Amino acid sequence: MKSIRAAFVVLVVSAIGLGVAFLAGQGDERVFGHSVILACALVAFGVNWLVFIPSAVARTERYYDLTGAITYLSVIGVAAVLAQPLDLRAAVAAGLVAVWAIRLGSFLFMRISKDGHDRRFDQIKTNPLRFLVTWTLQGLWVTLTAACALMIISSETRLDPDPFFFVGLALWGLGFGIEVIADTQKSAFRKDPENAGKFITGGLWSWSRHPNYVGEIVLWLGMAVIAVPVLSGWQWVALISPLFVYLLLNRVSGVPLLEKRASEKWGEDPAYQAYCEKTPVLFPFGAK
Repeated sequence: MKSIRAAFVVLVVSAIGLGVAFLAGQGDERVFGHSVILACALVAFGVNWLVFIPSAVARTERYYDLTGAITYLSVIGVAAVLAQPLDLRAAVAAGLVAVWAIRLGSFLFMRISKDGHDRRFDQIKTNPLRFLVTWTLQGLWVTLTAACALMIISSETRLDPDPFFFVGLALWGLGFGIEVIADTQKSAFRKDPENAGKFITGGLWSWSRHPNYVGEIVLWLGMAVIAVPVLSGWQWVALISPLFVYLLLNRVSGVPLLEKRASEKWGEDPAYQAYCEKTPVLFPFGAK
């Protein structure tokens, strides 16, 4: 029964990703009668399904996050090649995604190499179809998250830098900076033997329990702002990107899982209760 359900999820998730790409690419028929963004969505799922095969055989999640970064680089590269020549807005968008993907991908890969495993996959990787679901979801993640960037790169509308470009670039820089600083602070905290078994409360983690996710949401919002002037018709569907990132991190796989894990580990600790009482879950001045 679980296998049938997993197979159904794979089909639905694939349909959602390819459907959004198809709608966003209406009017842009440059790749064998189809849009650049649809071609990129096919690449996103294809890369993950390809890496899934040896990973399922070896029952390992070691290359999962690294594959996510490679997928971003692949779809951005494909879009850039197919949409030549690029203007400044498109070149900057491609560069920003590449910088983000390389930074996050290398960070996550080094983390799992040090830890040895990712316990999120402990019960999943033993079942090939359930394991395939996670790789298919990663294809969807890349497709929807990168949607605005892909539309900037592939759009036939070429515009000089404008207020949307500079405001979006500033937001992206702010979000990227927050994410990098938060990850760096937590890594440094974990490296200190005296902090073994403790939770971080300093730096950016003093104003948010998940500041790295705040940065992630803000940077993709910035990319969406950069994209606004070049969107028209069905291309506006690409604005699902920042909304998807927010819902994914705040409602699905990010905050809920980490909050549950932290509660199980430190829920009875008065110090942790005090930290949660004074520190918002996500955005400063938000819900605690």
